[in-house]
Amino acid sequence: MKKFFCIFLTLFMAVYLFADDGMWLPSMISQRIADMQSKGFKLSAEDIYSINKSSLKDAVVHFNGGCTGELISDNGLLITNYHCGYSQIQSHSSVEHDYLRDGFWAMTMDGELPNKNIYVRFLVRMDDVTDLVLVGYNEKMTEIQRDSLVKANSAPIISKAKNEGVGYSARVEPLYYGNQYFIFVYQTFTDVRLVGAPPTAIGKFGGDTDNWMWPRHTGDFSLFRIYADKNNNPAAYSPDNIPYKPKMRFKMSVRERKEGDFTLVYGYPGRTQEYLYSEAVRYISDISNPNKYHLRTLRLEVQDKYMSQSQAVRIQYASKNSSVSNAWKKWFGEMKGIKKMKAYINKKEYERQFAAWAADKSEYNNVLPEFARLYAGLEPYSFASDYYNESIKVNEITAFADRLYGMATKGDKNKIDDAIDSFFKDYYLPIDKESFILLLSEYSKNVPDTFKPAYYFEQMSEFGSVEKWAEYLFNNSALNDKDNTKKLINKALASPNETSVILDNDPAFKFSREFKSHYEKEILKPLTEINREITLLYRTYMKGQMEFDKERVFFPDANSTLRIAYGKIMGYAPADAIYYSPISTIEGIMQKDNPEIFDYNIPQKLRDLYAAKDYGKWSCNGTMPVCFIATNHTTGGNSGSPVIDADGNLIGINFDRVWEGTMSDIVFDPDICRNISLDMRYVLFIIDKLAGAQRILDEIEVVE
Repeated sequence: MKKFFCIFLTLFMAVYLFADDGMWLPSMISQRIADMQSKGFKLSAEDIYSINKSSLKDAVVHFNGGCTGELISDNGLLITNYHCGYSQIQSHSSVEHDYLRDGFWAMTMDGELPNKNIYVRFLVRMDDVTDLVLVGYNEKMTEIQRDSLVKANSAPIISKAKNEGVGYSARVEPLYYGNQYFIFVYQTFTDVRLVGAPPTAIGKFGGDTDNWMWPRHTGDFSLFRIYADKNNNPAAYSPDNIPYKPKMRFKMSVRERKEGDFTLVYGYPGRTQEYLYSEAVRYISDISNPNKYHLRTLRLEVQDKYMSQSQAVRIQYASKNSSVSNAWKKWFGEMKGIKKMKAYINKKEYERQFAAWAADKSEYNNVLPEFARLYAGLEPYSFASDYYNESIKVNEITAFADRLYGMATKGDKNKIDDAIDSFFKDYYLPIDKESFILLLSEYSKNVPDTFKPAYYFEQMSEFGSVEKWAEYLFNNSALNDKDNTKKLINKALASPNETSVILDNDPAFKFSREFKSHYEKEILKPLTEINREITLLYRTYMKGQMEFDKERVFFPDANSTLRIAYGKIMGYAPADAIYYSPISTIEGIMQKDNPEIFDYNIPQKLRDLYAAKDYGKWSCNGTMPVCFIATNHTTGGNSGSPVIDADGNLIGINFDRVWEGTMSDIVFDPDICRNISLDMRYVLFIIDKLAGAQRILDEIEVVE
């Protein structure tokens, strides 16, 4: 077994040495540092990642599990994207204190706002534990037996790591589909307070229209502070907590940027699938994305209609709308990019060559035929799963019923009361009801009857139409009103032996329970079983590709663990006779400014600053830089990641990709794939000139 992994790692290291794109493990960055330095980088591998001294990794945090953030002061001040902190900003907003419209700036430390359900975690270390987690493995084991062995062997490794420090946690993660395993040890802080955020007119300037597009002019940043106990350790929120003292923080650079400058992105990319089988790519581009895009279009149209009619509803649904629209637009760009790059055709040709090479190799010659068989069986279940997740599970009243059911059966009264208050604060029944009718109608038309639960046919037989079914559900469920919800839950909690019976008599709970039960038994179970076989096959295919294609760059797919991507500031040509320059400026904001359109109605103060050309010391060549694009390989989860220059200074905050390059999760094109970053000079300008938040500026070290 050890011999195999030595061979695998030798192959891995050979291809590791020559790649330009990719998402690299920080602990192995010494294998890339020569190439990075040849492109202008001036730091060492030890400066980037070290467990012996403070390094750049200690200034980077995983922000609330889905984004990245970075430390920018010695007092725990961190910066991330506006859209990453959006739900926290929205949760503090009301009609009386509309921080979405007006922005928020804590002018004293006492004014910083605590947040519920938010955390940041620092990576303490990462280590290769492949040999340890596979002790006792032999090739006669089934995949289930192998998984059990990995979990059993990982448990003591994880347990030991957790005991190394206060607030420590650990995960053992597979890389290369389980050909390699790493442990990632973290320290988590939960007292994270809102410090500052620009108004939505800056933080989300351009809204959904500009999302995923270039040129961008979005001031996509927000500021938070990490608090700790008196020993600088993680602690639950307390007025007695003090600002966290980081091991490392970034300096901000306001030096001029130009095309060709080195850039490094250090963050937590969520998920890439660079090594997918061709039929999986076809399903994504031709079936999954088009259907999911259509279903989200229906939801967005309903939300937009009501949000445009009421400020209160706009505030309630701001975060929800943003969440729905982000993937909606990404899916559309991704499917177009996959087709434009002929990814399916190219993968088929690659597989043809692999099959010819593998014909006389017993370990690999059946891999591709098995993929064909398994994906043919998987597709109908994947389709049914997509529709369940995008047309059934997403309805607010029934999704909330599912959440309440879990809490009620556990008898957690305090959590239930908080959940009810939080839900109804941001719930508008007309939106949910109209969306419910549209989505269930699409489900009725498009999902084969064999994948629908018996409950669906019973209800349609009783009511005759989706519209009448919806009328009954929304009129008769206690979840249509906050007080009625509390009465029902109190009744259920008062009779612990009958909790489930009482709740199941409510039509929203009944809907949720019946659909979920059917999904888990009839769709998710076979889907999981087939995917387990596919995952096993990918492990063999991955190993085989590395033997077959020794010149190819093989970096591990992203899996929400800390990675490095390096490149350079560079424009691109999306079509014939078009070239996009890599840096946008405040002139573009003024060209888009439109008081009649919410997403383009900038604050009057910004107009005044532009008219006076009052940019302070943050300007460059007489204008105010706003955003820039570069060739770094990024994906979801990289939002908020620090973008640093050749000297290790912070020059930007990654927040998006160009629409033409959203297929980079599956196939990366260095000519067209670009990450979009907010220029730190614009951040400093907003804090200084728009917010007048000098006390925040005083914390930040600026390199001029």
